Amino acid sequence: METKMKKGERISQSITLKAAVVAILSLLLLIPGMMVQNLIEERQYRSVETIEKINAKWSRAQTLCAPILSVPFTIWYKTADDKITEEHHTLHITPETLDIDAKLYPEEKHYGIYKTILYKSTVDISGTFEIKRWAQTDNRVFHWEEARIRLGFSDLRGITSHISFKLDDRLYEAEASRIYEEYAGRELWVVPGDSRLDTWEKTQTFRCTLNLNGSTGLSFIPLGGTTRVHIAGAWNAPGYTGNFSPETTPSDGFDATWNILRYNRSIPDSWVDQGLDNFYDSTFGVSLVNTVDHYQQNMRSAKYAFMFIALTYVVFFFIELLTKKRIHPIQYLLVGIALILFYSLLLSISEQLNFGWAYLIASLATIGLITAYTHSILKNKPQTALLAATLCLLYIFLYIVLQLEDIALLIGSAGLFSIVGLIMYFSRKISWYRQEEFCETEE
Repeated sequence: METKMKKGERISQSITLKAAVVAILSLLLLIPGMMVQNLIEERQYRSVETIEKINAKWSRAQTLCAPILSVPFTIWYKTADDKITEEHHTLHITPETLDIDAKLYPEEKHYGIYKTILYKSTVDISGTFEIKRWAQTDNRVFHWEEARIRLGFSDLRGITSHISFKLDDRLYEAEASRIYEEYAGRELWVVPGDSRLDTWEKTQTFRCTLNLNGSTGLSFIPLGGTTRVHIAGAWNAPGYTGNFSPETTPSDGFDATWNILRYNRSIPDSWVDQGLDNFYDSTFGVSLVNTVDHYQQNMRSAKYAFMFIALTYVVFFFIELLTKKRIHPIQYLLVGIALILFYSLLLSISEQLNFGWAYLIASLATIGLITAYTHSILKNKPQTALLAATLCLLYIFLYIVLQLEDIALLIGSAGLFSIVGLIMYFSRKISWYRQEEFCETEE
């Protein structure tokens, strides 16, 4: 009896030791799992780098700041010792009304295995300047002949045609300023030196049309006392950026309109010289979202690597207990490596094909490899089929979780909870201390 107890204890220790070895192998395989995640991040960084190069040759994301009327002026005053002193400043005036109508024509540009979203656009700008209230100031002398209307762009390379700026009833050609302003970006100037600005006694209208290239998105700054911006384009996955929500109209693509009042923005109607720290706080616009980001999907799937390894090892462990067929730790390790290589295979194929097809190919290859290897070890078709079915269910479950972005955490948590419950249910009748037959096999 005592001898049997010692054998039972040895078996118990053997099972415990085997479970500990399997657990340690699972933890060790986290190292190559982290290496795969680092590889995904590296490939994603290289993708971003390549896309930036493509965008730089075309034109980067555009932010339009237009227009601003800048008028130099001089202040004359007496000092304490009765000397006349003058100071030179510039008054910047925003439009009273600003109306922008933009039409975007997106297209996908491929460079090898990488893809970016570029667009051409036609932007119609119109509005009014209310100058009367600024023209009459006792302690300022305005130099209206030096006034300029400034059009700001984040990337001037996106301008594809000459810009004719219509001020009231006269046309002017915009010219490059070669100056970078912190709040307006790269600028084009319209200099209406012959328009007798000092006699403006009525509301002045302006209008111009821009042919503008850009990439990934188009944004605006609400300079007008009343700003209306309408953007439409043939892209089914727009992202609306900024602190203002547009009114959208159902269409084949997107159609959005913003109506912003001076009370909604953080930009004043006018300011002297520079010094606006919050100019870009009011920026808003549309972003052309790439709906298929396979690197993000690869990274999300790689985070489930430990779950796949642990659950597969649990199935192997139960098969080992039920069939009395010993599986060597090296064989556990090889199966774990095959599970890790699935993510590397998925990454490499998804760079060439659609993510869905890449997932199908990588999962079938992995399941086939592990199934064939398991059959060579167990020589038992039912147990091999059980493992193959388990792997199929796991990969189907992972793919469903990857597609359900909004409720992925809920579905993933519920699924894992259910799996643990099933393991507890099927293992409830196993007597971990009674393995006499297993002991005889071991001897």
